Amino acid sequence: MSRFSEVKNLIDSLEGDFDKFYDKKNQAAGTRVRKGMQDLKNLAQEIRIDVQNIKNEG
Repeated sequence: MSRFSEVKNLIDSLEGDFDKFYDKKNQAAGTRVRKGMQDLKNLAQEIRIDVQNIKNEG
């Protein structure tokens, strides 16, 4: 379940930047949101590979 916690923590860490970008139109926060979303995409891909490997082993 640690992988789920990683995803959850990453999303939680982006909440403030989402608010700053969408509500206050802070452009720097938008850059941080984009970086965070890229990190989320990479993490999701790692998890997909882990799940596939575990599935294939058993």
